[in-house]
Amino acid sequence: MILRNSIFSMIALLAIACNGDDAIDDQGVPVSKYPTLSGKSPLIVAHRGASGYLPEHTIASYTKAIELGADFIEPDLVMTSDGVLVVRHEPMLSGTTNVADVLAFASKKTTKDIDGAMVEDWFVSDFTLAEIKQLKAKQAFSERSQQFNNLYEIPTFAEVIALAKEKSAQLGRTIGIYPETKHPAYHEALNLKISDKLLEELTAAGWNNESSPVYVQSFEVSNLQYIRSKSTVKIIQLLSCYDVALNGDLIFDVPTGETVSYGKPYDWHLQGNTRDYSFFTTDAGLDFVKTYANGVGPWKPFIISYKGTDANNDGIADDLNADGKINDADKEAIAPSNLITKAHARGLQVHAYTFRNEGRRLLSNYHNNPILEYQAFYNLGLDGLFTDFTDTAVMAK
Repeated sequence: MILRNSIFSMIALLAIACNGDDAIDDQGVPVSKYPTLSGKSPLIVAHRGASGYLPEHTIASYTKAIELGADFIEPDLVMTSDGVLVVRHEPMLSGTTNVADVLAFASKKTTKDIDGAMVEDWFVSDFTLAEIKQLKAKQAFSERSQQFNNLYEIPTFAEVIALAKEKSAQLGRTIGIYPETKHPAYHEALNLKISDKLLEELTAAGWNNESSPVYVQSFEVSNLQYIRSKSTVKIIQLLSCYDVALNGDLIFDVPTGETVSYGKPYDWHLQGNTRDYSFFTTDAGLDFVKTYANGVGPWKPFIISYKGTDANNDGIADDLNADGKINDADKEAIAPSNLITKAHARGLQVHAYTFRNEGRRLLSNYHNNPILEYQAFYNLGLDGLFTDFTDTAVMAK
């Protein structure tokens, strides 16, 4: 453990030292070498904390990400049955906690409709905060280290805010928070007012305003519009799609029975609005975003998509690297879209997700080197990004 922590510390120091803010203007403000909207260096958002190394959404994971140089830490927000915001990636618990091993909670397993998909699991909304605090976090990705499972409890949003403030004071630099309201329509249907509770917590922290180190994000629209009506806090509209076609086209049609929100905002689906996330890439869509948000948060292929090779015409990409698996390493990047340029023309920021180091998640163009992927996006003027590996993102600048 001591050796591992020493390696983490050395990586953090090197990463921060390599930060690409390589010029200073007349007022002593760092100027980025990349064409971002603000002219400042791209923001590094620790996706669920240092989730590439430690179980996601834990105080330990957020702390490690801060040590590795993150500008913002990202807490995904869900609500307990007694109305407390806690931090999990989804309302479901089995993928990121030991809930399945706790016999006292066996009877809480149930099936619920999550954005149009029937899901059997344990749900945060059926637990009190006291019960949630009995659980321990685990690594969500099987290919990542499992040695830290069952060590860390589930934090509240208030605890994450307190950590950001504490570390900001200790380090002499501002650590921001980038909360996402997860499945707002689901929570609202249960009379769990997730948007109001978020604003309440931000107000208590003195961070419910535009100048605060806060971005609020969501895949839904109505809740972001509601938050804008109540607050000047910075807002990002997230964009998703179901998949990428062999030719690089984004696929927004979601098969029946799967989660609708992969292709369109779920609140729009409930309202009978037929538009999908492709709308937000149009001039009209970006103009619409401008009415309530400060920018968009697209999945990476909205900016740099990729194509597959199908030499045998079986309808699926070929295993080009002959490793017996078909994944991103068998795909090739295509020419970038103009999304960043169009957004910047409207004064909108672009923050893309999610950057990861594993070879199977890197397109063939990047030659198993994640730094090349970061730099491809930085060079396009990306204003910020979400990463599981903060140190690599910082080093790439």
